[in-house]
Amino acid sequence: MSKVPERPRVLIYSHDSFGLGHLRRCRAIAHAMVGAVDNLTVLILSGLPIIGSFDFRARVDFVRVPGVIKLRNGEYSPLNPMLGIEQTMAMRASIMRHTAEIFDPDIFLVDKEPLGLRGEVRETIDMLKERGTRIVLGLRDVMDDPELLKREWERKNAVPALSDLYDEIWVYGLPQIHDPLAEIEMPDSVRRKVVYTGYLKRTVPELSPEAALPDAIEEPFVLVTTGGGGDGDLLVDRVLAAYECAMAPELPALVVFGPFMQPEVKTDFQARVDRLDRVSAITFETHLESLMARAAGVVAMGGYNTFCEILSFDKPALIVPRQAPRREQIIRASRARELGLVAMLTEEASARAEAMATAIRQLPQQRRPGQIVVPGLLDGLENVNRLVGMHLAESRTSPSRHHALRRQG
Repeated sequence: MSKVPERPRVLIYSHDSFGLGHLRRCRAIAHAMVGAVDNLTVLILSGLPIIGSFDFRARVDFVRVPGVIKLRNGEYSPLNPMLGIEQTMAMRASIMRHTAEIFDPDIFLVDKEPLGLRGEVRETIDMLKERGTRIVLGLRDVMDDPELLKREWERKNAVPALSDLYDEIWVYGLPQIHDPLAEIEMPDSVRRKVVYTGYLKRTVPELSPEAALPDAIEEPFVLVTTGGGGDGDLLVDRVLAAYECAMAPELPALVVFGPFMQPEVKTDFQARVDRLDRVSAITFETHLESLMARAAGVVAMGGYNTFCEILSFDKPALIVPRQAPRREQIIRASRARELGLVAMLTEEASARAEAMATAIRQLPQQRRPGQIVVPGLLDGLENVNRLVGMHLAESRTSPSRHHALRRQG
């Protein structure tokens, strides 16, 4: 073992350009890292077009690469219509490799995609491994339906990458809630690389301004959040229908549409909101933690970050999970309901406005997640910091130099 480098560096790759989940998870991890290790610098590679709207702690920065979005047919398209997809992917890969070459990180943390979007980080990983950088894959608690994930990873040749390229695999959850790799066939050598950290606890940032409530909203209120909002149409429609029906909940609701909701859809929803006395809406709030902390209850789709916030702020929650194209949300919500951590309505059940209204009305009487004992549930960031400290303390020797030293010995 050796001492921690004088100026340690961590590079984080976040592939997604649409939705907020991946960036918000990586940002929470980065902030925890710099809070725990003196002089540590974290750089995030991201294609998210609104990344500059977020606050970052000192010693956390980002490099934005050209963005792409995934179409419904599974293909990718550049956010800039004047660029072709091949040109965009080549630019992304080049920026990532050159950034990594100059930044020279001690740890490279890859979020979700073992080889990156369409294999774009393979060259970067190979280059950093030659330099002795520790290569780590970070996975959320639920990836998808096991059979679908198995086929996807076979197509992407993911398991050989885990075997050949990665030093460790961090799963930001607990196996007793869900094991995302349970159905994946992989050698024991890869299984031994897996560490279950627990969920990533969130807090209201100390120096962040408190999010302002619309004038029409008084506490207590229900927070309705769609995450990025690109796929939040159904949730918002069902909530508004609940407030439009004869059994409308008494608690006012604050709906956060999300920055990626289609403008015409948002306009239609806003017109419905304007006709309701107990509902207000905003498009986006970078300090969503502040709203979550003040809410009497939460209605959400149950993405990973929202689930972490519900647990962290100990909020009674109603989850209406998305069921396609990935089954991630319904798998997570179903298991959380079994444990008593949240209430859940399926898309079919939430279509009945009275059922949705009843579920929202029951939120204040619902059990809070903190009343359910799950050991290690929110230890994720503490464990990530512990793992980072262990990796930084290990001697950073490139494979070529390691073999040369062995020959000399």
